[in-house]
Amino acid sequence: MDSITHIVLGACIGELFIGKKAGRRALLMGAVAQSLPDIDFVASFWMSPTRDLIAHRGITHSLLFVLLVTPLLAWLADRWRRPHNITFSTWLWFFAVELLTHLTLDSFNAYGTGLLEPFSRRRYAMHAMFVADPLFTIVPTIVAIALLFMKSDYKRRRWTVFAIGWCFFYLAIDVFNKAIVEGAVKRVTKQHNIEYRRYFITPTPLNNLLWYVVLEDDKGYHIGYRSVFDTKSNIDFAYFKRNDSLLNPVKDLEELKDLFIFSQGFYTIEKEDNVLVFNDLRFGQRVGWYKPNATFVFHYYLQRPYDNNLVVQRGRFANWDKAAFLSMLHRIKGE
Repeated sequence: MDSITHIVLGACIGELFIGKKAGRRALLMGAVAQSLPDIDFVASFWMSPTRDLIAHRGITHSLLFVLLVTPLLAWLADRWRRPHNITFSTWLWFFAVELLTHLTLDSFNAYGTGLLEPFSRRRYAMHAMFVADPLFTIVPTIVAIALLFMKSDYKRRRWTVFAIGWCFFYLAIDVFNKAIVEGAVKRVTKQHNIEYRRYFITPTPLNNLLWYVVLEDDKGYHIGYRSVFDTKSNIDFAYFKRNDSLLNPVKDLEELKDLFIFSQGFYTIEKEDNVLVFNDLRFGQRVGWYKPNATFVFHYYLQRPYDNNLVVQRGRFANWDKAAFLSMLHRIKGE
């Protein structure tokens, strides 16, 4: 998830656990605690772009990290600004919940989370939520700001419970909407005899109503879009070849090996101005619901590694304009 979401939700959880005893400091401690796993961004200053892709959401987003760091943070907090009346067990639960919440939220989107690092390099991704969803974040943001000024303990707790409850409710909606779309995709592929060996379904930007669908076969991918409000019995798929043969001239590149691992095998290769481009399909297309043959958000220039800074972010909202935004709203309404 985005940093703002972790900060404001962390602040609300801090208020719930230690707000009565720590006052407004609970908001700051909660925001910092839940943001802690993202300390791995520091590694990007010393790593190549592809190494950084694999390192991010790795060991600091693992269950082992939570297991080791939680008692250390609790020990430090217990000795900070004594005397206080917060028990050590409360500190343990507070930090454990904050860190586990961060890992859970990150596991909901396409990037994936290395929950079992360093014992397994597998990334766990539910593909149930876009990395930034305003409707999810707006409620804990409003509540976190309100808590800075609110004095009544009863109101503070009631607002905090509402914010956290909203987050649980919204995540349940994400899972429910994905189930609707997944069921529709299985019906459509069976009805139209579309064969595939793997697939994934993930939300389009900033919502959980329009979903991006990728079906993999031996030579490439069927890519389409499905709204939870669609009633038609088919999906308009565009087909993209994998084009593995284009990789022969660069098959020994170290960056390529990293990209294979990072993309989990969902990739295509294409040429752009005589430069080979590696596309990771998991992050979607640039306004693909509007232009079915659109290029992909994540694209790595294999022969120009110096052009690959911010590789995950640079295409996320490229080609967005009024027409593309209105087309998304229209497509969400269903066909």
